Amino acid sequence: MYRFLLTTRWWGINVFVLLAIPFCIFMGSWQLSRFEGRVHDSRAATRQAASDRQETARPLDSMLPVDKATSGRRVTASGHYGTQLLVPDRQLDGRDGFYVLTLLRTGSGKALPVVRGWLPGKADPAKAPAPPSGEVTVTGALQASETPGDNGVSAAGGLPAGQTAAISSASLVNLVPYRLYDAWVTLDKADAGMKAVPATAPAGTGLDLKAFQNLGYTGEWFVFAGFVVFMWFRLLRREVEAARDAALGLVPEETPAPVRS
Repeated sequence: MYRFLLTTRWWGINVFVLLAIPFCIFMGSWQLSRFEGRVHDSRAATRQAASDRQETARPLDSMLPVDKATSGRRVTASGHYGTQLLVPDRQLDGRDGFYVLTLLRTGSGKALPVVRGWLPGKADPAKAPAPPSGEVTVTGALQASETPGDNGVSAAGGLPAGQTAAISSASLVNLVPYRLYDAWVTLDKADAGMKAVPATAPAGTGLDLKAFQNLGYTGEWFVFAGFVVFMWFRLLRREVEAARDAALGLVPEETPAPVRS
């Protein structure tokens, strides 16, 4: 009854199934490992953020370039404040507001973007406190340059003079007359009248949409594997039933085509 399994057609079906199932399981396991990796990175970033707040601040240059290991770490830098910009459409504690971003001109000849704090409401230069004069030393969390369009960072253009949508060297290079660090710092303690902006986790370490996409793909690949098995058994049962009907003589005879004169 199962001799049909030795036919060329069924050899092709069986080979496809034997290749498809391990492939689907492999891809599902790989996507699951990607999700688990993001969960691990998220937990590690949370633990790192907690320890970063208590560690001794290190010189800025010793922590560059910014990567997953250095993002969020406390750094210190000295210099003189220069150009001040506002970063609109930033939320803090569920409220809309803006960052006050001031460029710190360091002894290296480069300027470091420093977020001195957050204020509620629309971005208004009149609301932003003027930066301290003279030489200052800042201490805060090191952050990687933002990418417009990612993690809620606005990609909008056409902002008024004195504003920037993203805190990144690529966005600021045309707004200030300084060479820039490819990084920025958010102060541990905001300047008077403002709220401190908390550091964010490094890109790719949070449980964001991409992480749950990996989890969704995991389910899809395992469903595909189950579907392949289901279809194989369905085809097998159909062939067995057809063979049984033929053995019992239950297969209807084909009606001959009419002869045309």
